[in-house]
Amino acid sequence: MFTRENTIKVMVAKVQIGHQNKVVIQSMTNTKTANIVATISQIKALVKNGCELVRVAVLDDADANALGKIVHLASCPIIADIHYNYKFAIQAIKSGVAKIRINPSNIELKQLKEVVLLAKKYNVTIRIGVNQGSKWNNKPFKSSHQMVQCAVKYINQFERWGFKNIVVSLKSSNPLSTIELYELAASKIHYPLHLGVTESGSKDNAVIKSSIGLAPLLQKGIGDTIRVSITGDPTIEPIICKKILNNLGLYKNIPNIISCPTCGRLQWNLIKLLEEVEQYVVSINKPISIAIMGCSVNGIGECEHADIGVFGSKDKLFIYKQGKQIKTIPVKNGFAEIKELINSL
Repeated sequence: MFTRENTIKVMVAKVQIGHQNKVVIQSMTNTKTANIVATISQIKALVKNGCELVRVAVLDDADANALGKIVHLASCPIIADIHYNYKFAIQAIKSGVAKIRINPSNIELKQLKEVVLLAKKYNVTIRIGVNQGSKWNNKPFKSSHQMVQCAVKYINQFERWGFKNIVVSLKSSNPLSTIELYELAASKIHYPLHLGVTESGSKDNAVIKSSIGLAPLLQKGIGDTIRVSITGDPTIEPIICKKILNNLGLYKNIPNIISCPTCGRLQWNLIKLLEEVEQYVVSINKPISIAIMGCSVNGIGECEHADIGVFGSKDKLFIYKQGKQIKTIPVKNGFAEIKELINSL
């Protein structure tokens, strides 16, 4: 099995994918790419939330013509998502994108060769994307084996053209199919694998499906780069990616918040404090553990194991720092106190 530490090293500009234990986080804008102001604004938000790579869709000439300026203004390497029209792939490469994502089965072989050879000349990476929802030879995919076979076919073709800057994705909207696909791929493909459960729905469904589909693979060492696909605001995606990776020990620099589910013993507004703290730590890139507990039953133990801890009674909060109780404060001062402790660490 080719796990992420022994897959081939591929560079997307200065971002390394593969041949390491690090998993690279990426996402995709949902703005009209030709709207440069909106697209750059979303790219900035994605990078702020943890993306190292961002993909943009190229639907028409206006999108293709905007790529050069987007590449120039973006604070991370840009990936161009190309379907059907190989000329957009040519233009994207010449515009300075660091990577293109194509589904080779929807581009004619002669045109595909032209794209691959130009990518080789410009040192641009290509992601070979095979989606369960797409077709191969104008027929739906019948099995995971057939999808992996399709990817291997195009890998072999790219290699015959002397091209090896390859990343591979095999996307399904079913988490269990995703696991099957990538386990099979990891036994046959030594290029980096991009993981994701595609078309996974709105936030709640996407988080559940992505966690089920990606965690078993990541834990086995499969997956060099990931995306959590959410219908809606894409800037949430890297935050979810970080949390999944963090809980698997693969991403350390985010706060870990522990909070109780609450019960009839709760006598203060824990949920309000939790929401305030969660919102505040989104931009914090430090491995701080914060326990927010309702009462002393489990509160004392969790607070003693956290960097910052709090549990409460009817009108007061007991504050802990690095395992020791340091003060008691009024409930109304809870967020200000936790915020100050976070900043001190």
